[in-house]
Amino acid sequence: MSPSVSQERTTPLHRDPNLLIIFGITLMAVLGVSSITPAFPEIGRAFHLSSQAVANLITVFTLPGVFLAPLVGLLVDRWGREPILVPALIIFGLAGSACALTQSFVVLLILRFAQGVGASALSVLYLTLIGDLYCGQERAAAMGYNASVLSVGTAFYPAIGGALTALGWQYPFVLAILAIPLACIVLVALENPEPDREQKLGAYVSQAWESVKHVRAIILFVLTLLAFFIIYGAYLAYLPFLMERSFQASSWEIGLSMSAMSLATAVTSSQLGTLAGWLGEKMLLQLACVCYAFSLVTMPLSPSLAVLFVPVVLLGIGQGLSIPSLQTLLASRAPLEHRGAFMAVNGVALRLGQTLGPMLMGVVHSRWGVDGTFYAAAWVAVGMLGLTTIMRSRGEG
Repeated sequence: MSPSVSQERTTPLHRDPNLLIIFGITLMAVLGVSSITPAFPEIGRAFHLSSQAVANLITVFTLPGVFLAPLVGLLVDRWGREPILVPALIIFGLAGSACALTQSFVVLLILRFAQGVGASALSVLYLTLIGDLYCGQERAAAMGYNASVLSVGTAFYPAIGGALTALGWQYPFVLAILAIPLACIVLVALENPEPDREQKLGAYVSQAWESVKHVRAIILFVLTLLAFFIIYGAYLAYLPFLMERSFQASSWEIGLSMSAMSLATAVTSSQLGTLAGWLGEKMLLQLACVCYAFSLVTMPLSPSLAVLFVPVVLLGIGQGLSIPSLQTLLASRAPLEHRGAFMAVNGVALRLGQTLGPMLMGVVHSRWGVDGTFYAAAWVAVGMLGLTTIMRSRGEG
């Protein structure tokens, strides 16, 4: 089969059935965290736990991806995309929805870990599929569309999760059951090219390693790690507690504020093609780092919910500039035969950021409180700016 099916498509890109299915996979990939964070204060009260302990619901969910992403990459290149994707969606849906049935926090952590096993394949595969199905300008456009859909999902999931939390902390977990019908759709409707399965394992590993060890790829992997470290370590894990402490915000208000951030990301990423044409991806990454740093510093200083809205939206703009730019640069470097492995390494970086963020920020929180987590994350953003500036000055990326 051809490396890309985009040339054979007769429908507009945004109506391509394959891309619509990828949108569904992407929405599942972000459902596992953004829909439940507004319930964190209620979960803490229900189980009599600290905010740091509740944040472990993120850690145990993202941790499997750190170890399983390389295996996922190898399997999707050797066995094919769908044989891995369908079981991953089923595991995600069953384990995630089962979280709503438990009254034990230990069991809840175990189920979240199992859900994370299923989720570990999703973030690798939706990027891999876009790289498989589209090329050139269509690939960049598809990445932009997908990033917008992802952001719309993360915009509405907190609002939905906040509303469901008003009924009980368990209800946001029920949303994961939507992965089951999506798995059926993938099985019968997704049309995607598959890599050459005749390549010997030794040659495959050697060629994949040559791609991922290049300095340009390594810099992009590190930037991906740090971006998700910031979002998961400070914003997702501790913004709900900051809002409740400072403004006595309800779960609905928390979800609405977090939705505003993701809507800003969606609008920004939808314009990525135009912005990249004006400034280039590396300049956009620098601007994103500035947005990250400024917004994180000002969040704890906000005197009201109305003022807090400004840095929250600014953080969303930074996210909309950085993530699709990184994904486009990464996808363009990965050939079909080992694109799964390449995206798996990126998945490891992503999951490391998601996992280390809450863990290390938990240490910061224990010493300097909620405000300290945002200031520490701002310093991480400054480090990203320095790395991106070096990358741009050396012509890397």
